[in-house]
Amino acid sequence: MTTTLTTDLNADAGESFGHWPLGDDARLFPLLTSVNLALGFHAGDPVTLHSAVRLARQHGLGIGAHPGYPDLAGFGRRELALTPPEIQAATLYQIGALQAFLTVEGGALQHVKAHGALYMRIHEDRAAGEAFCRAVQQLVPQAYLIVLAGAAGSDLALTAAAHGLRVRREAFPERAYTGDGRLASRQLPGSSIHDPAEAARRAVGMAQGWVQTLGGERLTLEVDTLCIHGDNPQAVAIAGAIRAALAEHGVTLARLHD
Repeated sequence: MTTTLTTDLNADAGESFGHWPLGDDARLFPLLTSVNLALGFHAGDPVTLHSAVRLARQHGLGIGAHPGYPDLAGFGRRELALTPPEIQAATLYQIGALQAFLTVEGGALQHVKAHGALYMRIHEDRAAGEAFCRAVQQLVPQAYLIVLAGAAGSDLALTAAAHGLRVRREAFPERAYTGDGRLASRQLPGSSIHDPAEAARRAVGMAQGWVQTLGGERLTLEVDTLCIHGDNPQAVAIAGAIRAALAEHGVTLARLHD
């Protein structure tokens, strides 16, 4: 079956820190259309960020800010008790770091997407979501805000719209979903998918507007972009398999656009 669908393929990247490499940006970036760059709080450092911006520009990728909690040891996946004003300030601070390198390299910011535990919190905590959206609106109001596809992202999408932000909806081919449309806890068996063929199969379904949950239910999703985690050991193989499967089903890959 062929379609006329278009989607974006993004990855969380730029996550190396000093002498400690993580991910394979050089091999991953050519397979993407957009990238979410770590900004030094959950991963990354200034040199890594600058290099990632240059690499993304070289491959014509849409560049996104990926702010997270200040939690290098926990990779930003642990919940921290930041207040809404602290979330707003931390978000401004991190986006500002990427803006500096984009100014130097001549690029533009395409989107903003929170990372890890902060990503989940702003979807579930209205005050945190307000603080995050306020920071984006203050600094980069032209950028897209990435939210979870489906009902799980609806509240944050409404908050973003109230701040005049354009929303794009995201799904994760290499993460499992619960029946309420949320990402399954990483503590659950099967929550992360490392088989490229399985991730590719799921990506095709997501591009067509659905996903199968851990419990076997079929959820309807409106999806604008598909995300690969750059720290997944199979990220490069998964990206390649997804590109091939989408092409086979007539799905075109393109950067986020209106």
